[in-house]
Amino acid sequence: MNFTRKTVFVALAGLMAAGVAQAQLVKVDGSSTVYPVTEGVAEEFQKAKKGAMKVTVGISGTGGGFKKFCRGETDVQNASRPITAKEMEDCAKAGVKYYEIPVAFDALTVVVNPKSTIKQLTIAELKTMWEPAAQGKVTKWNQVNPSFPDAPLKLFGAGADSGTFEYFSEAVTGKAKSSRGDYTASEDDNVLVQGVQRDVNAIGYFGYAYYAENKNKLKAVAIVNAAGKAVEPSEAAVIDGSYNPLARPILIYVSEAGYKRPEVKEFVEYYLKHGAQMAKEVKYVPLPAKSYELSADHLKKGKLGTVFGGKNEIGIKIEELLAREAKL
Repeated sequence: MNFTRKTVFVALAGLMAAGVAQAQLVKVDGSSTVYPVTEGVAEEFQKAKKGAMKVTVGISGTGGGFKKFCRGETDVQNASRPITAKEMEDCAKAGVKYYEIPVAFDALTVVVNPKSTIKQLTIAELKTMWEPAAQGKVTKWNQVNPSFPDAPLKLFGAGADSGTFEYFSEAVTGKAKSSRGDYTASEDDNVLVQGVQRDVNAIGYFGYAYYAENKNKLKAVAIVNAAGKAVEPSEAAVIDGSYNPLARPILIYVSEAGYKRPEVKEFVEYYLKHGAQMAKEVKYVPLPAKSYELSADHLKKGKLGTVFGGKNEIGIKIEELLAREAKL
Protein backbone atom coordinates (compact mmCIF):
# COMPACT_ATOMS: atom_id res chain seq x y z
CA MET A 1 0.00 0.00 0.00
CA ASN A 2 1.34 3.43 -0.96
CA PHE A 3 1.05 6.19 1.63
CA THR A 4 1.18 9.83 0.59
CA ARG A 5 2.68 12.43 2.94
CA LYS A 6 -0.82 13.68 3.61
CA THR A 7 -2.01 10.19 4.55
CA VAL A 8 0.89 9.73 6.98
CA PHE A 9 0.27 13.17 8.50
CA VAL A 10 -3.44 12.40 8.97
CA ALA A 11 -2.59 9.03 10.51
CA LEU A 12 -0.10 10.61 12.93
CA ALA A 13 -2.58 13.34 13.82
CA GLY A 14 -5.16 10.66 14.52
CA LEU A 15 -2.75 8.79 16.78
CA MET A 16 -1.89 12.00 18.63
CA ALA A 17 -5.58 12.80 19.06
CA ALA A 18 -6.19 9.27 20.32
CA GLY A 19 -3.39 9.77 22.85
CA VAL A 20 -5.01 12.95 24.13
CA ALA A 21 -8.39 11.21 24.33
CA GLN A 22 -6.84 8.27 26.18
CA ALA A 23 -5.27 10.61 28.75
CA GLN A 24 -8.73 12.04 29.46
CA LEU A 25 -10.53 8.70 29.62
CA VAL A 26 -12.28 7.35 32.75
CA LYS A 27 -12.97 3.62 32.63
CA VAL A 28 -15.91 2.18 34.59
CA ASP A 29 -17.21 -1.39 34.62
CA GLY A 30 -19.14 -3.82 36.78
CA SER A 31 -22.72 -4.08 37.97
CA SER A 32 -25.70 -3.76 35.64
CA THR A 33 -27.75 -2.67 38.68
CA VAL A 34 -25.56 0.37 39.31
CA TYR A 35 -25.17 1.04 35.57
CA PRO A 36 -28.26 3.32 35.20
CA VAL A 37 -26.95 5.69 37.89
CA THR A 38 -23.34 5.76 36.72
CA GLU A 39 -24.24 5.99 33.03
CA GLY A 40 -26.61 8.89 33.77
CA VAL A 41 -23.95 10.73 35.78
CA ALA A 42 -21.35 9.99 33.08
CA GLU A 43 -23.56 11.48 30.36
CA GLU A 44 -24.14 14.67 32.34
CA PHE A 45 -20.47 14.91 33.28
CA GLN A 46 -19.35 14.61 29.65
CA LYS A 47 -21.83 17.29 28.63
CA ALA A 48 -20.53 19.58 31.39
CA LYS A 49 -16.97 19.01 30.17
CA LYS A 50 -18.04 19.66 26.57
CA GLY A 51 -16.45 16.44 25.36
CA ALA A 52 -13.02 17.16 26.83
CA MET A 53 -13.31 14.08 29.03
CA LYS A 54 -14.73 10.68 28.10
CA VAL A 55 -16.27 8.13 30.47
CA THR A 56 -16.88 4.57 29.30
CA VAL A 57 -19.28 2.44 31.37
CA GLY A 58 -19.26 -1.32 30.79
CA ILE A 59 -21.50 -4.07 32.15
CA SER A 60 -19.67 -7.27 33.09
CA GLY A 61 -21.42 -7.88 36.42
CA THR A 62 -20.05 -7.01 39.85
CA GLY A 63 -17.81 -10.09 39.97
CA GLY A 64 -16.57 -9.66 36.41
CA GLY A 65 -15.96 -5.98 37.04
CA PHE A 66 -13.92 -6.61 40.19
CA LYS A 67 -11.63 -8.94 38.22
CA LYS A 68 -10.79 -6.04 35.92
CA PHE A 69 -10.66 -3.50 38.75
CA CYS A 70 -8.25 -5.61 40.83
CA ARG A 71 -6.01 -5.99 37.78
CA GLY A 72 -5.86 -2.20 37.53
CA GLU A 73 -7.74 -2.14 34.21
CA THR A 74 -10.53 0.20 35.36
CA ASP A 75 -10.73 3.36 37.44
CA VAL A 76 -14.20 2.92 38.92
CA GLN A 77 -16.09 -0.25 39.79
CA ASN A 78 -19.89 -0.44 39.92
CA ALA A 79 -20.93 -2.92 42.61
CA SER A 80 -24.34 -4.21 43.68
CA ARG A 81 -22.76 -5.82 46.73
CA PRO A 82 -19.66 -5.08 48.82
CA ILE A 83 -16.21 -6.26 47.80
CA THR A 84 -15.54 -9.85 48.97
CA ALA A 85 -12.58 -11.12 50.99
CA LYS A 86 -11.21 -12.87 47.87
CA GLU A 87 -11.49 -9.68 45.83
CA MET A 88 -9.82 -7.70 48.62
CA GLU A 89 -6.98 -10.23 48.50
CA ASP A 90 -6.72 -10.00 44.70
CA CYS A 91 -6.60 -6.21 44.81
CA ALA A 92 -3.98 -6.28 47.57
CA LYS A 93 -1.76 -8.67 45.59
CA ALA A 94 -1.92 -6.35 42.60
CA GLY A 95 -1.31 -3.27 44.74
CA VAL A 96 -4.73 -1.83 43.96
CA LYS A 97 -6.09 0.30 46.80
CA TYR A 98 -9.58 1.79 46.70
CA TYR A 99 -12.20 4.10 48.15
CA GLU A 100 -15.65 2.64 48.83
CA ILE A 101 -18.57 4.95 48.06
CA PRO A 102 -22.20 3.93 48.69
CA VAL A 103 -24.34 5.70 46.08
CA ALA A 104 -27.91 4.56 46.81
CA PHE A 105 -30.15 1.79 48.14
CA ASP A 106 -31.94 -0.64 45.86
CA ALA A 107 -35.10 -2.67 46.37
CA LEU A 108 -34.12 -5.93 44.67
CA THR A 109 -37.34 -6.67 42.81
CA VAL A 110 -39.00 -10.01 42.04
CA VAL A 111 -41.16 -9.75 38.94
CA VAL A 112 -43.68 -11.87 37.06
CA ASN A 113 -45.56 -11.51 33.80
CA PRO A 114 -48.48 -9.03 34.03
CA LYS A 115 -50.95 -11.86 33.32
CA SER A 116 -49.61 -13.99 36.18
CA THR A 117 -51.92 -14.67 39.14
CA ILE A 118 -48.99 -14.53 41.59
CA LYS A 119 -49.24 -11.47 43.85
CA GLN A 120 -46.97 -12.23 46.80
CA LEU A 121 -44.24 -14.66 47.83
CA THR A 122 -42.49 -15.61 51.04
CA ILE A 123 -38.74 -15.99 51.28
CA ALA A 124 -39.38 -19.70 51.97
CA GLU A 125 -41.28 -20.00 48.67
CA LEU A 126 -38.48 -18.24 46.84
CA LYS A 127 -36.04 -20.68 48.43
CA THR A 128 -38.14 -23.62 47.26
CA MET A 129 -37.84 -22.24 43.72
CA TRP A 130 -34.20 -21.28 43.72
CA GLU A 131 -32.24 -23.57 46.08
CA PRO A 132 -29.81 -26.07 44.47
CA ALA A 133 -32.03 -29.01 45.51
CA ALA A 134 -34.79 -27.63 43.26
CA GLN A 135 -32.77 -28.18 40.10
CA GLY A 136 -34.62 -30.52 37.76
CA LYS A 137 -37.23 -31.25 40.44
CA VAL A 138 -39.25 -28.11 41.16
CA THR A 139 -40.52 -27.43 37.66
CA LYS A 140 -44.11 -26.31 38.27
CA TRP A 141 -45.65 -23.44 40.21
CA ASN A 142 -47.90 -25.71 42.29
CA GLN A 143 -44.81 -27.51 43.62
CA VAL A 144 -43.88 -24.24 45.33
CA ASN A 145 -47.35 -23.77 46.80
CA PRO A 146 -50.38 -26.02 46.10
CA SER A 147 -52.53 -22.90 45.62
CA PHE A 148 -50.34 -21.75 42.72
CA PRO A 149 -51.17 -22.72 39.10
CA ASP A 150 -50.44 -26.17 37.68
CA ALA A 151 -48.14 -24.57 35.12
CA PRO A 152 -44.44 -24.68 34.16
CA LEU A 153 -42.12 -22.61 36.36
CA LYS A 154 -39.92 -20.50 34.09
CA LEU A 155 -37.03 -18.88 35.95
CA PHE A 156 -34.99 -15.87 34.86
CA GLY A 157 -32.17 -14.52 36.99
CA ALA A 158 -28.80 -12.86 37.22
CA GLY A 159 -25.68 -14.58 35.91
CA ALA A 160 -22.94 -16.00 38.12
CA ASP A 161 -20.72 -12.91 37.73
CA SER A 162 -23.50 -10.67 39.02
CA GLY A 163 -23.52 -9.15 42.49
CA THR A 164 -27.31 -9.35 42.33
CA PHE A 165 -27.02 -13.14 41.92
CA GLU A 166 -24.79 -13.32 45.00
CA TYR A 167 -27.02 -11.06 47.10
CA PHE A 168 -30.29 -12.70 46.06
CA SER A 169 -29.02 -16.26 46.57
CA GLU A 170 -27.68 -15.42 50.04
CA ALA A 171 -30.85 -13.56 51.07
CA VAL A 172 -33.07 -16.40 49.82
CA THR A 173 -31.10 -19.62 50.40
CA GLY A 174 -28.77 -18.44 53.16
CA LYS A 175 -25.58 -18.85 51.15
CA ALA A 176 -24.12 -16.69 48.37
CA LYS A 177 -24.04 -18.39 44.95
CA SER A 178 -26.10 -21.29 46.31
CA SER A 179 -28.63 -21.59 43.52
CA ARG A 180 -30.07 -24.02 41.04
CA GLY A 181 -28.41 -23.70 37.66
CA ASP A 182 -31.25 -24.63 35.32
CA TYR A 183 -32.60 -21.16 34.68
CA THR A 184 -32.12 -18.47 32.04
CA ALA A 185 -29.22 -16.38 33.33
CA SER A 186 -27.78 -13.08 32.17
CA GLU A 187 -25.64 -10.24 33.51
CA ASP A 188 -27.74 -7.96 31.30
CA ASP A 189 -30.98 -7.18 33.13
CA ASN A 190 -32.69 -6.13 29.90
CA VAL A 191 -32.47 -9.76 28.72
CA LEU A 192 -34.27 -10.84 31.90
CA VAL A 193 -36.94 -8.16 31.44
CA GLN A 194 -37.66 -9.46 27.94
CA GLY A 195 -37.78 -13.07 29.11
CA VAL A 196 -40.36 -12.43 31.82
CA GLN A 197 -42.35 -10.14 29.55
CA ARG A 198 -42.78 -12.90 26.95
CA ASP A 199 -43.87 -15.79 29.20
CA VAL A 200 -46.97 -15.81 31.44
CA ASN A 201 -45.34 -18.48 33.65
CA ALA A 202 -42.07 -16.60 34.11
CA ILE A 203 -40.52 -15.12 37.25
CA GLY A 204 -37.28 -13.17 37.55
CA TYR A 205 -35.37 -10.72 39.74
CA PHE A 206 -33.19 -7.64 39.27
CA GLY A 207 -32.64 -4.10 40.54
CA TYR A 208 -35.67 -1.85 40.98
CA ALA A 209 -34.55 0.58 38.25
CA TYR A 210 -35.14 -2.06 35.57
CA TYR A 211 -38.62 -2.78 36.92
CA ALA A 212 -39.44 0.94 37.12
CA GLU A 213 -38.39 1.38 33.50
CA ASN A 214 -40.61 -1.54 32.42
CA LYS A 215 -43.68 -1.25 34.69
CA ASN A 216 -46.02 -1.59 31.73
CA LYS A 217 -44.40 -4.94 30.81
CA LEU A 218 -43.93 -6.52 34.24
CA LYS A 219 -45.62 -6.96 37.63
CA ALA A 220 -43.70 -6.63 40.91
CA VAL A 221 -44.36 -9.32 43.50
CA ALA A 222 -44.89 -8.31 47.14
CA ILE A 223 -42.43 -10.03 49.49
CA VAL A 224 -43.65 -11.30 52.86
CA ASN A 225 -41.17 -10.01 55.45
CA ALA A 226 -40.20 -11.44 58.85
CA ALA A 227 -43.17 -9.68 60.46
CA GLY A 228 -45.52 -11.52 58.10
CA LYS A 229 -46.44 -8.43 56.10
CA ALA A 230 -46.54 -8.53 52.29
CA VAL A 231 -44.52 -5.52 51.16
CA GLU A 232 -44.10 -4.21 47.63
CA PRO A 233 -40.78 -2.65 46.64
CA SER A 234 -40.81 1.12 47.18
CA GLU A 235 -38.69 3.98 48.50
CA ALA A 236 -40.71 4.10 51.73
CA ALA A 237 -40.32 0.35 52.31
CA VAL A 238 -36.56 0.59 51.83
CA ILE A 239 -36.23 3.55 54.20
CA ASP A 240 -38.32 2.04 56.99
CA GLY A 241 -36.66 -1.38 56.64
CA SER A 242 -39.89 -3.27 55.92
CA TYR A 243 -38.65 -4.50 52.54
CA ASN A 244 -35.75 -6.41 54.08
CA PRO A 245 -34.08 -8.73 53.30
CA LEU A 246 -34.21 -7.59 49.66
CA ALA A 247 -33.18 -3.96 50.28
CA ARG A 248 -29.46 -3.42 49.77
CA PRO A 249 -26.86 -0.70 49.27
CA ILE A 250 -25.31 -0.22 45.84
CA LEU A 251 -21.81 1.19 45.60
CA ILE A 252 -18.90 2.35 43.50
CA TYR A 253 -15.24 1.67 44.24
CA VAL A 254 -12.63 4.15 43.07
CA SER A 255 -9.02 3.11 42.65
CA GLU A 256 -6.52 5.22 44.57
CA ALA A 257 -4.21 5.38 41.55
CA GLY A 258 -7.07 6.41 39.29
CA TYR A 259 -8.26 9.10 41.67
CA LYS A 260 -4.87 10.79 41.43
CA ARG A 261 -5.61 11.54 37.78
CA PRO A 262 -7.51 14.83 37.30
CA GLU A 263 -10.19 13.37 35.02
CA VAL A 264 -11.08 10.58 37.48
CA LYS A 265 -11.02 12.97 40.43
CA GLU A 266 -13.34 15.39 38.63
CA PHE A 267 -15.72 12.60 37.60
CA VAL A 268 -15.94 11.17 41.13
CA GLU A 269 -16.48 14.62 42.66
CA TYR A 270 -19.21 15.25 40.08
CA TYR A 271 -20.74 11.86 40.97
CA LEU A 272 -20.91 12.77 44.65
CA LYS A 273 -22.65 16.04 43.84
CA HIS A 274 -25.16 14.65 41.33
CA GLY A 275 -25.43 10.92 42.13
CA ALA A 276 -28.31 11.32 44.58
CA GLN A 277 -30.46 13.11 42.02
CA MET A 278 -29.60 10.58 39.32
CA ALA A 279 -30.36 7.68 41.70
CA LYS A 280 -33.76 9.22 42.34
CA GLU A 281 -34.39 9.71 38.63
CA VAL A 282 -33.82 6.01 37.90
CA LYS A 283 -35.99 5.06 40.91
CA TYR A 284 -33.38 3.97 43.43
CA VAL A 285 -33.39 5.38 46.95
CA PRO A 286 -30.84 8.20 47.40
CA LEU A 287 -28.84 8.17 50.60
CA PRO A 288 -29.00 11.03 53.11
CA ALA A 289 -26.76 13.99 52.19
CA LYS A 290 -24.52 13.05 55.13
CA SER A 291 -23.46 9.86 53.34
CA TYR A 292 -22.16 11.69 50.27
CA GLU A 293 -20.43 14.21 52.55
CA LEU A 294 -18.71 11.36 54.41
CA SER A 295 -17.53 9.87 51.14
CA ALA A 296 -16.15 13.24 50.02
CA ASP A 297 -14.35 13.50 53.36
CA HIS A 298 -12.86 10.00 52.95
CA LEU A 299 -11.53 10.98 49.54
CA LYS A 300 -10.10 14.23 50.89
CA LYS A 301 -8.40 12.50 53.82
CA GLY A 302 -7.28 9.43 51.87
CA LYS A 303 -9.42 7.01 53.91
CA LEU A 304 -9.17 3.81 51.89
CA GLY A 305 -10.86 0.44 52.34
CA THR A 306 -14.28 -1.01 53.04
CA VAL A 307 -16.70 -0.88 55.97
CA PHE A 308 -18.02 -4.38 55.21
CA GLY A 309 -14.95 -6.47 56.00
CA GLY A 310 -15.27 -8.65 52.89
CA LYS A 311 -18.76 -9.87 53.72
CA ASN A 312 -22.07 -9.48 51.94
CA GLU A 313 -24.49 -8.30 54.60
CA ILE A 314 -28.15 -9.08 54.19
CA GLY A 315 -30.75 -6.59 55.39
CA ILE A 316 -28.45 -3.75 56.48
CA LYS A 317 -30.42 -0.53 56.99
CA ILE A 318 -29.47 2.94 55.80
CA GLU A 319 -28.77 4.24 59.31
CA GLU A 320 -26.49 1.25 60.03
CA LEU A 321 -24.53 1.93 56.87
CA LEU A 322 -24.13 5.59 57.81
CA ALA A 323 -22.85 4.67 61.26
CA ARG A 324 -20.17 2.46 59.73
CA GLU A 325 -19.11 5.03 57.18
CA ALA A 326 -18.65 7.54 59.99
CA LYS A 327 -16.17 5.16 61.68
CA LEU A 328 -14.05 4.40 58.57
